[in-house]
Amino acid sequence: MYYVSTRDHTLHYTAAQAIEQGLSRDGGLFLPETFPQLPDLHGLLEMDYESRAASILQLFLDGFTQDEIRGFAQKAYGGGKFDCPEVAPVRELHCKTHILELWHGPTCAFKDMALQMLPHLLTASMAKNGEEKTVCILVATSGDTGKAALEGFKDVPGTKIMVFYPKDGVSDIQQLQMLTQEGQNVGVCAVVGNFDDAQTGVKTIFSDGAFREVLRQRGYVLSSANSINWGRVLPQIVYYISAYCDLVRSGKLAMGDGFNVCVPTGNFGNILAAYYAGKMGLPIQKLICASNANNVLTDFLQTGIYDRNRPFYNTTSPSMDILISSNLERLLFDLTGSDEEVRGYMAALSETGRYEVSDAVKEQIRARFVSGFCDDQRTLNTIEKVYHNTGYLMDTHTAVAYTVLQDYRAATADDTVTVVASTASPFKFCDSVLTALGVGEQAQGLTILQQLSQVTGKAIPKPLAALAGKAVRFDQTVEKEQMLAVVDQLLS
Repeated sequence: MYYVSTRDHTLHYTAAQAIEQGLSRDGGLFLPETFPQLPDLHGLLEMDYESRAASILQLFLDGFTQDEIRGFAQKAYGGGKFDCPEVAPVRELHCKTHILELWHGPTCAFKDMALQMLPHLLTASMAKNGEEKTVCILVATSGDTGKAALEGFKDVPGTKIMVFYPKDGVSDIQQLQMLTQEGQNVGVCAVVGNFDDAQTGVKTIFSDGAFREVLRQRGYVLSSANSINWGRVLPQIVYYISAYCDLVRSGKLAMGDGFNVCVPTGNFGNILAAYYAGKMGLPIQKLICASNANNVLTDFLQTGIYDRNRPFYNTTSPSMDILISSNLERLLFDLTGSDEEVRGYMAALSETGRYEVSDAVKEQIRARFVSGFCDDQRTLNTIEKVYHNTGYLMDTHTAVAYTVLQDYRAATADDTVTVVASTASPFKFCDSVLTALGVGEQAQGLTILQQLSQVTGKAIPKPLAALAGKAVRFDQTVEKEQMLAVVDQLLS
C-alpha cells in the first residue's frame, strides 16, 4: 500500500515515509492510495483492544511485520497505561445511545488513543527509512493534543518535541498539564492568538525550506504529532471498529446492523477516522458532526461553503475552538479524487479565507454527514440534565455532541442506535462542569478537582490528581511570528 499527497497524487510514499514526514512537502496531507476492506468482524469480537488494534493497523502498514505491530499495540495500550481493561469502553446511556469513552489514558483525553501509538510508529518508521537524525516533533494544540503528545514522546530516544498552545485558549487543567510536563526532550510555549494562529505557525515552519536545511545540517528532521500526520489518524479508526464489536458482543446490535456516530469536532480528524472506518465497511449510517459556537464545519457540511471569515469564540469546549479544520482536506480529496481540485480549494482558503465545493461534492457530503452546533449555555444545560436524569457526568465537548444528537433526533425521528464519542474526562473542565451543576463558589487551583469529586461522588482520575505538587517548568509566551525562533532555540 502506498500513500499519496492530497495536493499531488503522482508522488508515492511508503507508510514509513508518510509517517516520518508528517506533512507532505507540497503542503498536502498523506492518505492511502486505496483503503482496505475490514476483515471478518466475527474474528475481532473476543479480542482485547490491543489485538483489535494490531489487526486493523496491519492492513495499512506494509513494510512492518505482524510482530512489530503487535509490539506497538502492547506498548501503546498495555502495561496499565489506561485505567480500565477495555481501554476504550462503551457505556450505555440508554438503549439507543452509547458513550464511547476515549479518555482513560495517561492524559485523560481521547488524544491518548493515537499519541500512545504514534511514537512507536514514528521511531520505527525512521529506522526503516535509514534515518539517523533526531526527529523534532512540532505540535499546535487546542488543549488535549499537546499534553498527550508530550507524554507520548517524553524521553523517547532520538526525539525532541515542541508544543505551542494559544494563550488563554485552553482550560486551567490543560495548561497545567503541559507546563508541568516532565522529560528532558520537551518544550512548551504559549502563542498570543488562537489555535488557528498556532497551527498556521507550525505549518509555516514546515514549509520553510531554508530552515529545514539548517536543521538538517544540525542533525534534525521535522515531523508532526498533530492529526495532519497519518500516524495520528490511523489509530483513531480502530476505536470505532472496536466499539461496534463491543455493541455486537453485548447484544446491543446484531452483526451487520447499522448505527450512527456522533463526534464533537474541531480539526475534523476524529470524525474523519469514523468516515474511514465506514469506507472500510463498518456499517455507519450517519456521521453526526457536532460543533460549538465556532460552527464553521456545521455551515460547510450544510451549504458546501467553507468560510473562516467570522468571529472566533473562546468557549467552554476549547478543544473545538478552531476555524481552520485541517483534516477536511483529506475528505475533499477522497470525495473529488482530484488533487487539482483540492489545490484550488486550499489556495482559495489561503488567499481569501473561503471556498465553495462543487455540487457533486455537496451531494456526497449530504449523503453521509449531518451537522449541528450549540452554544455554551445549552452545553451546560445538557451536562446538568444528563447528570440529574442518569447520574452520568460528561465533559463540555461530549455535551456538545449529545446536544447536537438530540437536536438531530428531534428533527428527523431517527432512533438508530448511536455511539457518541466522549473525548475528555469532565475533570479536565472542572469550572464549567461545576457551573453546569449550579456550583457558583468554586475552589481555586487544583483544589477544584476535589470539589468536583465531592459534589458528584466521582473519583478524580489519577493522572490529574498527580498534578498536585508538580513544579511549573515552562512559562514562555511569544507572538506567532516568533515561533520559528523558539524552535531554533530548542534545537541549538
